[in-house]
Amino acid sequence: MDSFTNIPRIEEGTDIGQQQDRVVTKEEWQQKWTMRNIGFHREQVHPILRKYLDVLLNGRSRLRIFFPLCGKAVEMKWLADMGHSVIGVELSECALKEFFTEQNLPYSEEPVPGNSGAKVFKSTSGNISLYCCSIYDVNSAIVGKFDGIWDRGSLVAINPCDRERYANLMLSLMERSCCYLMVTVLYDANKHKGPPFYVPDTEIKSLFGKFCEIKDLEKVDDFSDKHRAWGLDYFLEVIYLLTLKSVP
Repeated sequence: MDSFTNIPRIEEGTDIGQQQDRVVTKEEWQQKWTMRNIGFHREQVHPILRKYLDVLLNGRSRLRIFFPLCGKAVEMKWLADMGHSVIGVELSECALKEFFTEQNLPYSEEPVPGNSGAKVFKSTSGNISLYCCSIYDVNSAIVGKFDGIWDRGSLVAINPCDRERYANLMLSLMERSCCYLMVTVLYDANKHKGPPFYVPDTEIKSLFGKFCEIKDLEKVDDFSDKHRAWGLDYFLEVIYLLTLKSVP
């Protein structure tokens, strides 16, 4: 575990301040893409995923990997090029179309049976399927179950009041051998309203601890000028590995 001498000690009972009641509407999220307020998007494969790729894959090949709130994450093509099948869910149609355009991938657009208004964009190669709808409009009957989940910018983006609903959905999408790689963020929640939202370790244990083994892999100092502009003094990314507990 990394240690940072200049970062204040984070107490387990840290107040989440004004974030508890913060609600980001669908319209607000879509407007972020329209106004290009997408500082969360990275043009390169995230270094955390590069570092822990072997943990996610766990010696396996040709996996089904899930990207909740996928945006236009470049990691989707990166993993698909390795031979994996990638399935994502994103509310912004703009983000999904930009993904295929920027990655030079031909695709088709289809309605989702039984889900009015939802669409799925599929690469012609067949190994990338991105659903355009609310994350709560999908389930295992629609998208199947997954061998791996890459959750960077998803749990920290959903409204705090929806976390239990979100966790239950993620659990329902995990195959028995699924490796769920999750990135959360820590900072002083009294100084920034989110998103991304502050998610303490106690919250991860509360949401997933009953059904998952939880391994805290690393804390990474990700503090930047952007976070300083938010009024923050520190900003950490925390990487967890979640695996389903063995059935007795």
